[in-house]
Amino acid sequence: MGSLTKTERVVSWICRIVAAVILGQTLFFKFTGAEESIYIFTKVGLEPWGRYGSGIAELISAILLLSPRFAWAGALLALGVISGALISHLAVLGIVVKDDGGLLFGLAVTVFVTSALTAFLHRRQIPVVSQIFKPQPA
Repeated sequence: MGSLTKTERVVSWICRIVAAVILGQTLFFKFTGAEESIYIFTKVGLEPWGRYGSGIAELISAILLLSPRFAWAGALLALGVISGALISHLAVLGIVVKDDGGLLFGLAVTVFVTSALTAFLHRRQIPVVSQIFKPQPA
């Protein structure tokens, strides 16, 4: 993370905290079997294992996002998980789920944007991508 400017570090932390908080707050609903979570995963045909699996992936990504060394991995994992959520909203669930006014969709978009920005800011830490951005000897 040493290669980030002060502004980039601040933006990174803001994005990572926002994404981790959103991912973390949904875990309670997934793991306790809240009615809305069961409804969503039943509608997409993944209840209960999809609910548990996505919850575990979101927990791991939230933890990684808060780790300076592995923020890039948390961002990439969050992008994968949240992409599935966005596709489910657009293809099956709709923007508004159970009269939530589009809140869940909006939160998913927020996680996607903040995770994408985090992945971009930490691109030099991503093992394969870092080789592309490695400074070439003069």
